[in-house]
Amino acid sequence: MLVRLGLLALALLALQAHAQCPPAGETLASLQGLKARGWNAPRLEAPAARQALAIGLLDCLREPSPQLRDELAFDGLQAMMRGGQLDVPTLQSLRTRLLATLAEPADAVGFAQPFSALVLAEVVRADRQRPFLLPAERDEVVERAAAWLAGVRDYRGFDQREGWRHAVAHGADLMVQLAVHPLLQRTQAETILAAIAAQVTPPAEHFYHYGEAERLMAPVFYLARRGWFSAGDWDTWLSLLVSRLPPPEPMTQIGLAARHNLSAFFQALYVSVQETGNDEVKKALLPGLSNAIKAVG
Repeated sequence: MLVRLGLLALALLALQAHAQCPPAGETLASLQGLKARGWNAPRLEAPAARQALAIGLLDCLREPSPQLRDELAFDGLQAMMRGGQLDVPTLQSLRTRLLATLAEPADAVGFAQPFSALVLAEVVRADRQRPFLLPAERDEVVERAAAWLAGVRDYRGFDQREGWRHAVAHGADLMVQLAVHPLLQRTQAETILAAIAAQVTPPAEHFYHYGEAERLMAPVFYLARRGWFSAGDWDTWLSLLVSRLPPPEPMTQIGLAARHNLSAFFQALYVSVQETGNDEVKKALLPGLSNAIKAVG
């Protein structure tokens, strides 16, 4: 075990040593220029150049600079994927590297994994628009992304100087893209729900206050619209969330945080279900959801 941990540490150090941001041949100014042109500059017309840039931008997802990480790297990767400008081998390379990052031990800086989850959501979206993943590859994304989200323990949100980390919200965004994927299977949906349940009330004295409840609610709502789960299934899942609450007495910070977070999640889900025009979703969710809200108090 010690040998394996040592090898893993060496591998991570090697990865960090080879990380390069801006990518080779680029500068902050050149990336800003590409963004100003909508990532469609003449020098990217050669397919190989665009694919190389996309792969190169991955290292910038680790950057403490929000300008490089968020405004340039994420923006560029999202724009190129949504524009259908990345080929399948490049998308597969992105998927492989992003999943590997999610499997790394969490680092103190804390940007690489949340932004890898956010970019992986775009890879899943690309697969949703025009499927290219094999069923086993899609299943791997579900399993490994859900395991990462369930294991998140870094609850930092926004920093005035460094920008967003927001791991839980970014993980929830990834779950949304999976939840609406037409090729998702029910067993995969159950995996997603288990990951969401693990973070609705995080195992810490942490009060969500950066919109995490709404983000965690969204994949649940979209899964409900698929009609896979009966009212009894939802009652069981909602009751499980309530059962994880600490007892109200004696009052503790952990208990107060858990009730705050669960109440916000239930309220957000209730509003979305109540406002939907889908009567089947209302029938399946509203009775159990109303009871769960009352149970939280």
